[in-house]
Amino acid sequence: MSQPDGLALSPASRPSWRTLLGEGEPLLLPAAHDALTARLIARAGFRAYQVGGFALAGTRYALPDIDLIHFYEENEAIRQIVAASPLPVLVDAGDGFGDVKNVTRTVRGYEELGVSGIFIEDQKAPVSCGQMGKKEVVPIKEMCGKLEAALAARKNTDTFILARTDGRSAVGVPEAIRRGKAYRDVGVDGVYVEGLRSAAELKRVGKALAGTPLATTLMEGGGRLPWLPPEEIYGYGFSMILYPTTVLFRATRAIERALAGLQAGRPMAEGEAVDLDGFEEIVGLPAWEEIEARFQRG
Repeated sequence: MSQPDGLALSPASRPSWRTLLGEGEPLLLPAAHDALTARLIARAGFRAYQVGGFALAGTRYALPDIDLIHFYEENEAIRQIVAASPLPVLVDAGDGFGDVKNVTRTVRGYEELGVSGIFIEDQKAPVSCGQMGKKEVVPIKEMCGKLEAALAARKNTDTFILARTDGRSAVGVPEAIRRGKAYRDVGVDGVYVEGLRSAAELKRVGKALAGTPLATTLMEGGGRLPWLPPEEIYGYGFSMILYPTTVLFRATRAIERALAGLQAGRPMAEGEAVDLDGFEEIVGLPAWEEIEARFQRG
């Protein structure tokens, strides 16, 4: 009997983040803002995905990503998302939602939900989307303390701790490199350099931090880094590429178009949307019906 999607999923059944990084190709990380999107990402053939604060704030609360939602608001959404997909997931933990005590609670809480990787950033509160406005960053010493707390908090050494720096947006590329080296020396599993703006900057950072698993953002629809093929970014030394808006912005426009069509009295065009059978298959109805047929009594 097949299992419904969402049942019998556990962290142990997912490949570790390090295993994914060892496969010799760029790890593309679209953002899942809800459980259905996480399911669709898996069905599309991706090897992993991310849950970002930008998408969660926008879709769950219709709020901008300006530090308005924290651990409590995100926790339940992440639980639902992780349960819906068999893939490993990287979760945005902001600045840890406070001091080292909050970092400890956040890492432990997300690890209990089955999260595979967590990234913590060095922005000064209130934090905001890495592609928005001028940034300020906390002292390196303070961030290193948070990272040490994160490493000490995890119970599973496979939980991937990624240190994100916004040093590029706050000061410049040399500062991002300086911070990346400092965080690497603390012992984190990888460094996430946010806000890079060109292939030349990617190449410079990749060379300076060679040997360290590196991540960066390609934010479609308004980001600072122009579109580059994943293989090119990978060639500069970045094994993880986060796409926080690619799915979200297209889905938002699709909803707008659907509502405009409904308001105008137009039916869905053939091929424009899934049908009932297709949707029920995505959400696992056949397997649930199989359970009902097998075990229902009376």
